[in-house]
Amino acid sequence: MIRDQETLTMLLDSVSRFVREQLIPLEDEVAETDQVPDRVVAQMRELGLFGLAIPEAYGGLELTMEEEVLFAFAIAKTSPAFRSLIGTNNGIGSQGIVIDGTEAQKRKYLPRLASGEIIGSFALTEPGSGSDAASLRTSAVRDGDHYVLNGTKRFITNAPEASIFTVMARTDPQARGGHAISAFIVEKETPGLSLGKIDKKMGQQGAHTCDVVFEDCRVPAENLIGGREGVGFKTAMKVLDKGRLHIAAVSVGVAERMLDDALRYAMERQQFGQPIAEFQLIQAMLADSKAEIYAARCMVLDAAQRRDAGQDVSTEASCCKLFATEMCGRVADRAVQIHGGAGYVSDYAIERFYRDVRLFRIYEGTTQIQQLVIARNMIKEAGG
Repeated sequence: MIRDQETLTMLLDSVSRFVREQLIPLEDEVAETDQVPDRVVAQMRELGLFGLAIPEAYGGLELTMEEEVLFAFAIAKTSPAFRSLIGTNNGIGSQGIVIDGTEAQKRKYLPRLASGEIIGSFALTEPGSGSDAASLRTSAVRDGDHYVLNGTKRFITNAPEASIFTVMARTDPQARGGHAISAFIVEKETPGLSLGKIDKKMGQQGAHTCDVVFEDCRVPAENLIGGREGVGFKTAMKVLDKGRLHIAAVSVGVAERMLDDALRYAMERQQFGQPIAEFQLIQAMLADSKAEIYAARCMVLDAAQRRDAGQDVSTEASCCKLFATEMCGRVADRAVQIHGGAGYVSDYAIERFYRDVRLFRIYEGTTQIQQLVIARNMIKEAGG
């Protein structure tokens, strides 16, 4: 749902100009230094990018899902590291509070997340639980007015920069499955919380992940999201449904950038006395990529509109995440092939994008998990 087309157009124009004039020229620097410059972070704050999906009542822009995916199409035309920095504040790092938080929790944290004063992070994955998130072992034991957390979270996006963490922990150590999991807001300065070394990754330099370790970490009971035990896993799944649509949209935007680069190269590169874009086998790769991007864009917009209309889009979100991220990987592979040997060296952006986009098929639920979600939902619906 688009609420105000004129205002949205102004936002998207500003974002596209920011990407074109500020971010794309910095891609190589970010890749080499593994750091987004402070001046860029400040510009993102000024543009309101940290609060896009946070309600207006708490200082955000409160974009609808359709508006958010249109934004994602635009911001994803550059290195994913830039989007990743603001992504958790608008997605998994804030939405647990937005969706299920108490009014006191919303007032305390959402305005600071919306302004970019603080960075939020989402701590679900553990060394022994990734796709099987319901088997997590981090524990939270009630002790008076506090909960004592113990456990380790792994591959936590923006953890090195985060000021608060949405942490999933087991409040009933005897129970199995997701119904014994609760969600907590844990501030970085809380005694007993420590960070591991920053992970060295295949790609996405400038976007940081690391372990988050809890050792007798005492968290005030008032930081239990929603004030209720045992509903944290449901909160996490609701957050991930939204996040999957967002990542699908990002995959579309990055694929469009890679295809633009591949087309430009194919029109400039000469072989056998003519641009390689004139060769039919090159044209086939360009055409297949264009068609798949178009299909993914339509899927994402349709699912976003359904979510805005209040429909349950668990199946559609997984369909989008599965198709768009796999599509993005295929486009990356074709773009490298079109570039030939040049695509394998870092002189061209496609070498970096090829590594960067590989992650899309893994986080927010792997492709295989999306297949399971889709099939199980189909079976459930068919069974009445």
